[in-house]
Amino acid sequence: MQAVVPPALAGAVIRKRFGVGESAIKALREVDVTIPSGVFTAVVGPSGSGKLTLLHCLAGLETLTSGLVSLAGVEINGLSDTELARLRRDEISFIFQPYNLLPTLTVRQNILLPLDLAGRAVDRPWFDRVVEVLGLGDRLDHRPAQLSGGQQVRVAAARALVTRPAVVFADEPTGSLDTRSGAEVLSFLRTSVHELGQTVVMVTHDPVAASFADRVLFLVDGTVVSELMEPAADLVLDGLKTLEQGR
Repeated sequence: MQAVVPPALAGAVIRKRFGVGESAIKALREVDVTIPSGVFTAVVGPSGSGKLTLLHCLAGLETLTSGLVSLAGVEINGLSDTELARLRRDEISFIFQPYNLLPTLTVRQNILLPLDLAGRAVDRPWFDRVVEVLGLGDRLDHRPAQLSGGQQVRVAAARALVTRPAVVFADEPTGSLDTRSGAEVLSFLRTSVHELGQTVVMVTHDPVAASFADRVLFLVDGTVVSELMEPAADLVLDGLKTLEQGR
């Protein structure tokens, strides 16, 4: 019998409310979501649909109003601040804008920074593989100011991957890039999933960016309303238009 691979991340009946009383904002309303291991998942939806709030709740950056989130088999609800910080350090990586590369460090040093801060040894074969896949082998001794925008994002992606996290979260990773650089970054994220076995969750408003994912979750008014497998950009756009018209 083939072993069943547990999901990298799962959320059940997630609710998130900001404020109290009549002025309270219900950002998430009973969201159920499963993120399979080794899959590139994009979360899309109209502005104000709760995409970023969902990402923050799944990553343990926001406290749930109610519901459960399980990351790498661990329920994060009820963890102490220290336990949650340790879980995020060991099991989660982020690619957010800005990319927060340290200008005084080389590319190599920026990539290895999370391991240095955690006091963990470098897995040299894995480091070499990540660098090879992301095409950074000839840039390791450069500093961020010597890199293009696309190269800087690749360094941020390598830094996120080098710790071998359970999940990489990406928030609009191509939002400030031109079309070509954006496509490069999305291709590298897809490659990290299909060649390195990584799990990626990306929040985006861009149908073209979402089309690089394996699956798309459509979020509207704080609820996951549909899912699209093997998405094409025109299908994602049609789905977004339908959501906008139905609001």
